[in-house]
Amino acid sequence: MKYFLSVLLTATGFLTVEKPEIKIKSSHTLDLLGACQGAAYLHDKVYLYGDREVSMVREYRLEQDSLVYTKKEIRLTVDGKDVINHPTGIASHAGKPTFIGNSIRLNPQGTLWKAVIYQVNWEGLKNTGTLDGNLISTIEDDACVQGTRPEYAQYQGRWYVATADYGGKSNEVRLYDPEMLSKVGKTSEKGVLYKKFSCGPWVQNLHWINDKKILVLIQNQIEGRKWRFTFLDFEKSVQQGREQVIRVVDIDKTDELEGFALTNTADRGIAVTSSRQGNIHFMDIGW
Repeated sequence: MKYFLSVLLTATGFLTVEKPEIKIKSSHTLDLLGACQGAAYLHDKVYLYGDREVSMVREYRLEQDSLVYTKKEIRLTVDGKDVINHPTGIASHAGKPTFIGNSIRLNPQGTLWKAVIYQVNWEGLKNTGTLDGNLISTIEDDACVQGTRPEYAQYQGRWYVATADYGGKSNEVRLYDPEMLSKVGKTSEKGVLYKKFSCGPWVQNLHWINDKKILVLIQNQIEGRKWRFTFLDFEKSVQQGREQVIRVVDIDKTDELEGFALTNTADRGIAVTSSRQGNIHFMDIGW
């Protein structure tokens, strides 16, 4: 396992090595997720989403270093038809609209993408188990460069839907106004995009750590392979228009890292990959 450190200059002029550290504590296999695409920790439950025969979200209860299936599964379908066929992020926050991303590569070169953000009734989804009657609106993310992966993040006291691209160049993190986003058909419409900044390549997902004001880019080191976690000073990144890196942690795993979320404490997280075996990893985070 390798750690790549970003060394920052403090106001006193002394060089300091910044944490955090992140490492794998244990690895497990969960079936019936298809290729797992991400993880979210919401209201004391873990939600893992993937693209099986149809895409779906499964709910788990966290018990020590185990995930216990609660028997709740959401199929991302309408009238049985797969709608969100490649889910790439769940943005959920109390009192705000809930959004699920969908990023589809349209050509082998990865130069053409279809990116869509769906506004959903999250409580309704959990109750009925499908998008039927719970799909509020469909928004084309045409302001993106290469895909969408929504996550709520706070900037200067206001909540925004942050999203990022997946590609080898021209990647951005963008901040959308959630209220405006809930009312439009395209993210290019006036008033939706608030700010954006450039970032590194191969971003699979985002995770916001609110008490530390850190945005984590869950990345691959190369296209579709190897693990990378990039911890950003979010406010400085927004203000300067490019990512301001606190630390990059590369982990020597060769499969495709897809998602990560902290769980019930700041030193404990879950990372997921699209592998069929060993797809769930409990992570220790040192601050």
